Amino acid sequence: MSATSRPTVRTSPFRVRVEHASDPLLQRIARGPRALPAVVVLLLLVIGAVFRGLVGTVCFGVCALVVAWLLYLAWPRIQPIERMMRATVLLLALALAIVSAGM
Repeated sequence: MSATSRPTVRTSPFRVRVEHASDPLLQRIARGPRALPAVVVLLLLVIGAVFRGLVGTVCFGVCALVVAWLLYLAWPRIQPIERMMRATVLLLALALAIVSAGM
């Protein structure tokens, strides 16, 4: 490979569709206040912790879905240690949703 040639990157059609569909929402989030996504997730976690049962399960489930969505989008661009940390957060959110559903 010469210095001027670019490596080829293979992307699945599904990933292309997800990234394309996610772009408008990600652009909108990027235009908002920088702390807003963290505040929304924190609010969902607090509501989920206070109101157990269905409300808690839905709040924790929404958090898990958001984390999974962002993890999927970032996966090819992040380092393995970052993948591990974000996957751990996803597993924690799923565990909280499952525990909340059992109460």
